[in-house]
Amino acid sequence: MMKEAARYTLVEQQLYRRGFASPLLRCLEGDEAEYVMKESRVLLPTLRSDCMNYVKKCNKCQRFAEGHRAPPEHLYSITSPWPFCKWGVDILGPFPMALGQIKFLIVAVDYFTKWVEVEPVATIYAERFGIPAEIVSDNGTQFASRATTEFCEGLRIKQIFTSVEHPQSNSQAEAANRVILKGLRKRLEEAKGRWVEELPQAVIPVEIGESSALRETAHIREYVVKTRVARMYNKRVIPRNFKPQDLVLRKIVQKAENNKLTPSWEGPFRIKEEVGRGAYQLESLGGKKVP
Repeated sequence: MMKEAARYTLVEQQLYRRGFASPLLRCLEGDEAEYVMKESRVLLPTLRSDCMNYVKKCNKCQRFAEGHRAPPEHLYSITSPWPFCKWGVDILGPFPMALGQIKFLIVAVDYFTKWVEVEPVATIYAERFGIPAEIVSDNGTQFASRATTEFCEGLRIKQIFTSVEHPQSNSQAEAANRVILKGLRKRLEEAKGRWVEELPQAVIPVEIGESSALRETAHIREYVVKTRVARMYNKRVIPRNFKPQDLVLRKIVQKAENNKLTPSWEGPFRIKEEVGRGAYQLESLGGKKVP
């Protein structure tokens, strides 16, 4: 009894036990002991999973979290079944003001033939190649407006919108944009207002380059490279699937007014429908469609 009692001591009327390699251990009774044992069972053995579950449910933790780096869907190609069936459309500008108050440029690329059409005015001549079956563009107000939507519905043209944060989905138009801008920069130098006159010369390299890329050897090499890229890309996929009525947050696009303390995500929004592989139409909690 005396030997066991030597391991205990009283500090401010509280009983403590001396540890071998630790400070004094407090002796608990009744409710205190039950509370500590409950906390130990919940936190210590499952500390990692408990923290992960807490972060997933924490509003601020989600809004300021970093973006996902792993792709949610496997890589797939956007194809066109016949010439002039599917067009990728984009708008370049604003450019320096040219003659006739022109400062924007519409670029349209056929997905099948890679043919490029450019217009320094907001006009598309359907009678030249016929009415397309599909048009791929971003969801800017020029393409997602009610007038444009009603026009496409009247002609039975399917509109496919790409994400603002992922312009690669409209790769045909984006590739043509880079070549056209590069050609204009080389030709204009100081006379920036003459870009409309130099536009035909800037488009020629796009059409010649895209046509030569369709040769058999280049096509085979392109296929091999795309296969390798898709295989490497698909290895990193971590599926993230949602269904209608799910509540989600949306990544905030970087803007000039954003700063280091701006949240990374906004919402919540409700998923209205799935419009493609890994693409969803969102709506506010009040039912208003989110562009």
